[in-house]
Amino acid sequence: MSVEAVLKQALSNYQDPYFGKSLWDMKVLKDWSLEADGTLNLQMILPYACRGLQGAIAELLGNALEDAEGVKSVALAIDQKILPHAGQNNIAALPGVRNVIAVASGKGGVGKSTITANLALALAAEGARVGVLDADIYGPSQGMMLGVPEGQRPGVEEEKRFIPIEAHGLQLMSMAFLVTEKTPMVWRGPMVSGALLQMATQTRWDDLDYLLIDLPPGTGDIQLTLAQKIPVAGAVVVTTPQDIALLDCRKGVEMFRKVNVPVLGIVENMSVHICSACGHAEPLFGEDGGVRMAEEYGVPLLGQLPLHRTIREQTDSGRPSVVAEPDSEVARRFADMARTLSATLAQRDADQAQLFPDLIGKG
Repeated sequence: MSVEAVLKQALSNYQDPYFGKSLWDMKVLKDWSLEADGTLNLQMILPYACRGLQGAIAELLGNALEDAEGVKSVALAIDQKILPHAGQNNIAALPGVRNVIAVASGKGGVGKSTITANLALALAAEGARVGVLDADIYGPSQGMMLGVPEGQRPGVEEEKRFIPIEAHGLQLMSMAFLVTEKTPMVWRGPMVSGALLQMATQTRWDDLDYLLIDLPPGTGDIQLTLAQKIPVAGAVVVTTPQDIALLDCRKGVEMFRKVNVPVLGIVENMSVHICSACGHAEPLFGEDGGVRMAEEYGVPLLGQLPLHRTIREQTDSGRPSVVAEPDSEVARRFADMARTLSATLAQRDADQAQLFPDLIGKG
């Protein structure tokens, strides 16, 4: 078979598990050429963070092209291009940030900050450039969760902008870096809102694909300021399966809908308790509440995570599960969540056919 025919067949046969389309329909092949020595050069660009899938794609194409006419070897270059998506109400983009994603919960104690830290690390592991803004002004925790030493302060550029602290490959900004751990934030709403805006707009974010904002629980001043002043491409809502958490989760989803921020998915945390001694799994807080919530609102269920002691221990030690045990089941779940989130946002309003023109036929 000709190279063109084999390429088309191979790309058509691979169904992307997160886009729900074949690579052919996604039009990810940017260029190809066949050298005189039989080397077939392929260049592909994928539209979402999915570095963990690239090995499987390379193997698939390599095997498929073995029988192509004139091909002796395959040199495949795979890259990713994560596009910016407009926020609500035409709010101007943050400099250095392509997409802002809010991580929220209707109530406290559901593990939102732990989810934020691990999800950010998973997105980075999938090839994205990621930052985290800890917007929980009263109780900032991302610095501790991501292993930033106590007392470390962000740099200042020309006395105008903060330089975010680097932690596990993430760019990080938090109120915890500007005060001591024992300083209580006895502030009224306008001061809190001002602090959020200052950290978001006066931090020198460096070429981020995603800035995850770890919001405080509820639907108060911080959330309102976010909706009015910061361009949010999408939101993730964290809940547990229990009824009271789901009640508040609904309020969170409805809040984002009212301010024209699309909900990209729901994370159900503490789905089951796994005994560290015997491995027995028991749904302490009910079952599949997040599943029902996602179905009710027609949004993806990004993932279900267990209540397990090691997740808490690893986060408390400053090395969340994704970096502490990258091959663990929990890390794999976060990787799946990261790809689903990235793909969901990429499909929100982008016309992939325009981004990646059909180049089959170039020799």
